[in-house]
Amino acid sequence: MELTTILLFATAAVASLFMAWVIGAGSSGATPFAPAVGANAIPTMRAAFLVGILGFAGAVTQGASVSETVGTGLVEGVTLPVGGVIVVLLIGAGLMAIGIATGYPIATAFTVTGSVIGVGVALGGDPAWGKYAEIGAVWVLTPFVGGGIAYGIASVLPRPDVPEAVSVPLLAGVVGTVVANLEFAFLSSVGGTLAAAGTAAVSADGTAVTAAISLGIGVVIAAAVRWDIGRDQADGLRRFLLSLGALVAFSAGASQVGLAVGPLFPLLADTPMVSPIAVLLGGGVGMLVGSWTSAPRMIKSISQEYASLGPRRSIATLVPSFLIAQTAVLLGVPVSFNEIVVSAIVGSGLAVAGGAGVSPRKLGLTVAAWIGSLVLAFGLGYGSMCLVGP
Repeated sequence: MELTTILLFATAAVASLFMAWVIGAGSSGATPFAPAVGANAIPTMRAAFLVGILGFAGAVTQGASVSETVGTGLVEGVTLPVGGVIVVLLIGAGLMAIGIATGYPIATAFTVTGSVIGVGVALGGDPAWGKYAEIGAVWVLTPFVGGGIAYGIASVLPRPDVPEAVSVPLLAGVVGTVVANLEFAFLSSVGGTLAAAGTAAVSADGTAVTAAISLGIGVVIAAAVRWDIGRDQADGLRRFLLSLGALVAFSAGASQVGLAVGPLFPLLADTPMVSPIAVLLGGGVGMLVGSWTSAPRMIKSISQEYASLGPRRSIATLVPSFLIAQTAVLLGVPVSFNEIVVSAIVGSGLAVAGGAGVSPRKLGLTVAAWIGSLVLAFGLGYGSMCLVGP
């Protein structure tokens, strides 16, 4: 391999690490535990510490799906050269850094997606319209689905005719059943999921056995949460809330690492000594460091400036956040965690306080920043490649 190729790949890798750091400091590091911090269930610094570790785990075990989409699935007919990869990463990281500095959560998925498409089209590639339709559907539906689920949960939890000893364990059971069916890279040899691994362990076959194991895991988790809440309601709700935050942090790492390292995937064919898992490890480390060093500012912004959250409202926020995040990972769709969590916060706020706890100005500026970052990233990517060439 030529020395020039190695040096260019090293430059792109450094840009990717910087992008991973920015993601860890911003969307991935801030949003998962922000509702729990807002509910005073965990201190800000401890939340940043935990989200870094959990995000790293998610990046390594589930990060390949979105990474492949970002690297090769957004533009057809061309492969991004090293120069294009560097441009994409610098645009995405630069816009994210602006968001961190100003306190407004710029959507990483929008900036990276926009810049990749802009660079790819400038190089003569064809838009992947089918994938855009899938991505657009997830982005557009997220506020309605996430906000709607959060609204429904927040409406039920405080009702006297629906005891929390029943409603919260039911939620825990649903979440546990979903966890049993998450796909993990290290379980690929036994079906990819915990439920499939259990089916293989008992030497059984068929979807009925897998479904039974999934439901069994959900029932066990529901029973454990019911016992915990019955023992001490306040502490039980707090522990369930923190468990949800951990799942969302893990899912954030699985989704967001692709935005940092996905652009590197097309370059791996020319660098056979570097494996995809090594790239994911590097991205996970970058996000971990970002979460530990700079996430507290954004955690405070999300948890305190958007709304005042209690434990029940925070649970209503995190359940749909986890479900939508894992759906995006399954589909290989880059998704904004800011959009997911903020939409759920708004939905839960409408149910509990009629929207009184949500700042319309802050929300409006955030939505404008999301749309503007997508358009700006596309324009910068397209313009940069037209100026500098491939």
